[in-house]
Amino acid sequence: MSTEQKNILFDLIKSLSKSEKRQFKLFVGRLGANSDAKFIALFNVIDKMKKYDEQTILRKTDISKGQLPNVKSNLYRQLLVSLRLNPQHQTPQLQIREQIDFATILYNKGLYRQSLKILDKAKSTAMDLYELNMAFEIVEFEKAIESQYITRSMDSRADDLAVMAKDLSIQNVLASKLSNLSLQLYSFLLKNGYAKNEDDYIKTRNYFYYHLPTFEIEELDFREKLYLYMAQLWYNMIIQDFVSSYKYATKWVELFREERRMISANPVYYVKGYNYLLESLYYLRYYSKFKESYLELCEEVEHDKYINNANTKSMVFIYTRYNEINMHFLGATFEEGIKVIQRIEEELNDHTHQIDEHHIMVFYYKFACLHFGIDNYRESIQYLNKIINNPKLGMREDLLCYSRILRLICHFELGKEEIESIVKSTYRFLIKMNDLHRVQVEIIAFLKNLNNIYPSELKNAFKDLFDKLKKLEDHPYEKRSFLYLDILSWLESKIEGKPLHSIVQEKARALK
Repeated sequence: MSTEQKNILFDLIKSLSKSEKRQFKLFVGRLGANSDAKFIALFNVIDKMKKYDEQTILRKTDISKGQLPNVKSNLYRQLLVSLRLNPQHQTPQLQIREQIDFATILYNKGLYRQSLKILDKAKSTAMDLYELNMAFEIVEFEKAIESQYITRSMDSRADDLAVMAKDLSIQNVLASKLSNLSLQLYSFLLKNGYAKNEDDYIKTRNYFYYHLPTFEIEELDFREKLYLYMAQLWYNMIIQDFVSSYKYATKWVELFREERRMISANPVYYVKGYNYLLESLYYLRYYSKFKESYLELCEEVEHDKYINNANTKSMVFIYTRYNEINMHFLGATFEEGIKVIQRIEEELNDHTHQIDEHHIMVFYYKFACLHFGIDNYRESIQYLNKIINNPKLGMREDLLCYSRILRLICHFELGKEEIESIVKSTYRFLIKMNDLHRVQVEIIAFLKNLNNIYPSELKNAFKDLFDKLKKLEDHPYEKRSFLYLDILSWLESKIEGKPLHSIVQEKARALK
C-alpha cells in the first residue's frame, strides 16, 4: 500500500476538531453494538499518533493485518457520514444534494408526488444560487419521473421541463468553457509565473482569445461572470498588466458584494478574489489603497459568519497573512514584519493538513525577504534552503529560481569563500529551468567577477550594475525579476553606504 493511501485516513482524523471528534463518537455510539467495534478502536489509536505507524495499530488493537484494510475503509466511510451530518458542514450545495437524495428515496418508494415536491424546492434553491449543474440534474430527474409515471401534472409540464433542460444545458456549456479557460490560465500562472518572453506572451494571448467563448456580458449570470473575471484576471497577471488585473479583481469582489448571499455559498472564491485585488495593488505599489483594502478584508472575515469550516479558515489565514507581510514590504517596516514570523509559523502548524507545500514555500520566501531587509542574512538563507531543498515543490519554478538568486546574494553579503561554486550551481540551475534573463545574467556575472574587482573599485562596479539593471526596470519581460527581488534598492544601499531598509523606507515614504 502506498504512503499516500496510508495517510488518507490519518490526515482525515488529524484534521478533525474536538467537536467533530465528539460528534463522531456520539454518532457511532448511537447503537450499542458499535461500542466494541474494531473501527472505533482503530480511530482511538490513530487519534493519539503523531505519525502513521501500522505496527503500533496491530499491537494496540485486535485487528489482524489482513483485516486492517477493510477496517480502515469502514472507519473512513463512517467519519465522512458523521461529518456530513455536522451542521458546520451544511453548505447550501450540500443541502441541495441532500434534498435530491431524499427525493430519490421517495421515488424508489413510489411516492412520486412527494419526490417531485422536494425536487421542485431543491431546483428553486439551486437556481437562486446559480448552481445550474445541480438544477440540470434535478430537471432530468423530474423528466424521468414524468415520463414513467402518471402524476396528473398540468398539460404543459413536459414542454416546460424540456425547454428548461435545453436552456440549462446551453448555460452550463458556456460556464464550462469559461471555467476551463480560467483553470488553464491559473495552472500556467502557478507553474511558470509571469510571461518570461515574447513566446510566452503570444502563447498566452492566443490561448486566451482562441478559447474565450462568444457572449453578451449583460446576459451572463453570476457564475458565468465570475469565471470570466477570473480568466481575465489570470491572463493579465501572466502578461503583467497589473492595472487590468486590479480592474478584474475589483469586478470579481464587487460581484459578490452585489449579491451577498453568494458569499456564504462560495466564501473561498470571495476571499480569493480579495487576495488578488490586494496582490494587484501590491505590484502597483499603491500603498494607501492596499492598506485600506487589507483592513476591509480583515474586518470582513473577522465578523462574518460565513467563515465556518476548515477549508475557508485556511484560505482566510493564507490570504490575510500573505498580505499582512506584503503591507510590511510596502511600508518598509521590516522590524515589525520580523515580529510576526513566529506567530505565523505557529499558526501554520494549526493548518498543516489544509495548506499545501506551494503556499508554505511562499511564506518561507516572504520570511526570507523580511530577514534580508534588515541584513539577517543567515536567517534568510535558512528559509531559502527550505524552499530550494524541498523535493515536493513541482510548481512555481519562478519561486525556485529567485530563491537561489537571493541565497546567492546573502552568501555574498556574508563573505562566503565558496561564493564561486554557489554562482556556478545557480547558473546551471537557471539554464536547466530555462529561466536565464538579462537581470539574472548581469547579477551572476557581477558576483562571478568579484575576485577581479579591487575594493577601491567596488563602488563603481555597483553603480555600473545598477545602471544596467535600471534600464530593464520597465522592460515588458525583464521587469518580472523586480517583482520577486528588490535588487535595485540593494544596489542603492551599496552605492550610498546605507542599510537596505533605510533605502526602502525612503521609497516607501514617497509611495505614501
